[in-house]
Amino acid sequence: MVPSMALEIRQREKEGIVILDLSGPLTVGEPAARVRQVLHDLLAADRKNVILNLRDVDYIDSTGLGAMVVCYTTLRKAGGDLKLLNLNRRNIELLVLTKLSTVFEIFADEQDAVNSFFPDRAIQRFDILAFLQQQPEPGDA
Repeated sequence: MVPSMALEIRQREKEGIVILDLSGPLTVGEPAARVRQVLHDLLAADRKNVILNLRDVDYIDSTGLGAMVVCYTTLRKAGGDLKLLNLNRRNIELLVLTKLSTVFEIFADEQDAVNSFFPDRAIQRFDILAFLQQQPEPGDA
């Protein structure tokens, strides 16, 4: 069982793109509902291009994953997009396992994530396979 810590969401902006810095577990209940509410509020303000910075999210459960998918499809229908930034090994593996790594654009660098919203800019796409191969196995020193 994961300790129930509150999910913090800090909002900032870079070049007109909204970046949501999430901190804490993205899980069933209030955390997943808050993410959906924040995205709903952004859409109401006509803010359609969003990056979820998951650097400080150590745990995502199936409901948290579902909330991310709902936000993604909602933004896409509105003509926007949702990109993911700074996932840890566990969360990358979760996306690979659920095949959501083929849905979400994932970035390791914030500027690349921002640049991905501008078609004329060169971006360095995140290489999941290379990332996983570089990571130490859990338990390795």
